[in-house]
Amino acid sequence: MADPKNPNGPKEPSKPGKDGGTGTETLERPVTKKPQLWRVVMHNDDFTTQEFVVHVLIQFFRKDLTEANHLMLKVHMSGKAIVGVYTKDVAETKRDQVIDYAREHGHPLMLTTESE
Repeated sequence: MADPKNPNGPKEPSKPGKDGGTGTETLERPVTKKPQLWRVVMHNDDFTTQEFVVHVLIQFFRKDLTEANHLMLKVHMSGKAIVGVYTKDVAETKRDQVIDYAREHGHPLMLTTESE
C-alpha cells in the first residue's frame, strides 16, 4: 500500500556523489580579488608653505609629525611623493578634499592619483 504522506513511493537511498558518500557536498566559494590600489601623489610648488603641507599630511593622511616632515621634505626635494595608498574611491576623495581645502586657504597645492 502507498504511503499517503508520500504519494511518489519510498525514497531511494542516496547515491554516493562527489563527497565520497557522506551526504554533504562542499561548495566552491568564488575567489574574490583584492581591489586595485591607487597612490595619492603630492606635487611640489613654489607657493604652498611647508607648514601647510605638514598640516595637511597630519590632518588628511593621519601622519605623525615626524613622518609628515619627512614627506614634506621629500616633496620639496624630489618634486613629488606618494602620501597614501587607498582604494580608488578613497584616493580620489582624499585628493579632492585636500585640493579644496588648499584652495580655501589660498594655496595651489596639487595632488594626483595613479594606479599601482
